[in-house]
Amino acid sequence: MTEETKKATDFGADVFGEEAIRTYLSKETAKKLQATIREGKPLDPSIAGEVAHGIRHWAMDRGATHYTHWFLPMTGSTAEKHDAFLELKDGEPVMQFSGKNLIVGEPDASSFPSGGIRSTFEARGYTAWDATSPAFIKRHSNGATLCIPTAFCAYTGEALDKKTPLLRSMQALDRSLKRLMRLFGVAEAHTGCTLGAEQEYFLVDKEFWKKRPDLVLTGRTLFGAASAKGQQLEDHYFGTVPDRVLSFMNDVERELWRLGIPAKTRHNEVAPAQFELAPQFEELNLAIDHNMLVMDALRNVAEKHGLKCLLHEKPYAGVNGSGKHNNWSVAYGGRNLLDPGTNPAENALFLTMLCAVIEAVDRHADLLRASVAGAGNDHRLGANEAPPAVISIYVGDQLAEVLDRLEKGGGEKARTGDAMKLGVDTLPAIPKDATDRNRTSPFAFTGNKFEFRAPGSSICCSGPMTVLNTIVAEAVDRIAAELEKAKVAGKAKPGQHTPAFHVALQRILQASLKEHKRVVFNGNGYEPGWLKEAARRGLPNAPDTPAALAALAKKENAALFEKYGVMTRRELASRHEIFLEEYAKKVRIEGACARDIAAEMVFPAVKAEYLETVQALVGSEKAAAAAGATALRASAEELGEGLDGLRVGIRALEASLAGPDEAAILADMASLRATVDALERRVSSARWPLPKYRDMLFLY
Repeated sequence: MTEETKKATDFGADVFGEEAIRTYLSKETAKKLQATIREGKPLDPSIAGEVAHGIRHWAMDRGATHYTHWFLPMTGSTAEKHDAFLELKDGEPVMQFSGKNLIVGEPDASSFPSGGIRSTFEARGYTAWDATSPAFIKRHSNGATLCIPTAFCAYTGEALDKKTPLLRSMQALDRSLKRLMRLFGVAEAHTGCTLGAEQEYFLVDKEFWKKRPDLVLTGRTLFGAASAKGQQLEDHYFGTVPDRVLSFMNDVERELWRLGIPAKTRHNEVAPAQFELAPQFEELNLAIDHNMLVMDALRNVAEKHGLKCLLHEKPYAGVNGSGKHNNWSVAYGGRNLLDPGTNPAENALFLTMLCAVIEAVDRHADLLRASVAGAGNDHRLGANEAPPAVISIYVGDQLAEVLDRLEKGGGEKARTGDAMKLGVDTLPAIPKDATDRNRTSPFAFTGNKFEFRAPGSSICCSGPMTVLNTIVAEAVDRIAAELEKAKVAGKAKPGQHTPAFHVALQRILQASLKEHKRVVFNGNGYEPGWLKEAARRGLPNAPDTPAALAALAKKENAALFEKYGVMTRRELASRHEIFLEEYAKKVRIEGACARDIAAEMVFPAVKAEYLETVQALVGSEKAAAAAGATALRASAEELGEGLDGLRVGIRALEASLAGPDEAAILADMASLRATVDALERRVSSARWPLPKYRDMLFLY
């Protein structure tokens, strides 16, 4: 067997996928389970027992001794509680795993963030099997565990996780699209959202990491003067991957292959020591679970190579931060609705979906911004390396012209070309790469999908995708309702439409574009003038996390999620509370860490350098040595001023940490950092207590 054949055979070896289903389940049970996985049909509870029996045998054949319900709590990471298959019957050991064990688990819900939904004394919570995301095996140094993807809810039935609202949003979008497709005469089918999540990350040698309390405790460097060489030469991007890193990447991919995760692309990113892994597109729910496993694999495999994987959005100041571009598309009956197509009927449907997305993003830019808010991402957004905090859409010049013609069709002519009439005109052929890429746009159309570039590298994609599904469902619903009012559907054969249908559709889309085209911006989002232009257009600008999260407290947004059955008002309010609390805790941890490093590591080092310099100065004066005395005196003054500045900065930070204002903590941290970073250049490298940027970014 060749290495290539073996690698292909290993793909999905640790996943209870199609082959395992056929091998370990009866034909009838396999058919029912596959209908749930492929078509989103309700799970038949009668098959749970046989599925559980089959999964246990499959897992034990692969060395698993325990199982766990694997879920996505509101911490933003994953959670698992392991139980052994082992049970005692009449004193004899037996291996069992029942249908009930498969479908429902009962982890303690009291210690997870709940935003008031659960109290400490109210511990009961439930995990519920998500059959649309296959079970898999996680391997560790001396064993293996069967992992069953699940949703996590409270005893009251309220969602305590990031998966449940996502699944609900997918159902909401499916309902809305079924309604619209009936009006287009399209046979009822399954809606499939897809996602490709590009994962950026940094690597640092573990020995450097261990000497940086800030990296250990917060994931980012709170101090650090810029390296003489950073990314100025633009020589790292797509450069030759260092051998140590390539070995790490190969091991990551081997692990991902066994988990059925289609890791496709790997390369050096813009900043030194920064890299990217990109998968092929998958069904949305599965893609999100897989991205969480990708982050786990990056961290775990890095350890084996003496490295640490940094997933923080901004581990180093002054160089490119890390994002996680969410490439989202939606298909109906297997057809990508964001593909322009080649005939008038397909064009009309594509333009309807395009206008629906534009309308959705404009109406709910605040929710999209809130979905990517976090302490880490605040350091990245708008920093000339990532999109600004103002949400806008890039469509490219060609589509912008098409939209302009559509808006002014049926009378007034567009800037160039003839007026457009739906059902008559065929769009100019738009290949996948007809639009250029605009890295300054938060939300860009890239040929047959939208790329949401604002999410940060550490984020769980569930939040942004839940919002996107819900707001697009609302826009699709509104367009469908307008078409229903016009009473023009159902008068033609399936896939064909009367002229009245196209007239009504064009009127509806024109009105939508006139109201919402303000969110379309094809220019440079880094230009200072764009923020002024965005304000003139009335686009919201939430520059930091507290401002962004305010969107979750708006009554109209709670009503939206409640209307579509995605989240209740209480569930949304809980998330507002959880995210604000998480933000405050992270800022305060960073502040306390910065204070401790400055007081316990930097201050003693500067003091020692100062005393040594003063001693040298005294010695030179005793020796009546003229040469060098001026330099020693100036150096002593600078170090002394630095010590005074450190003392003032540390006290200021201590005072702000005792207060209620996180903004004050961040301001005092920034001021203290400026003092420390200046001192880094004045203290000898041998004495400086922290590994420097020039080492961490280039020695790995």
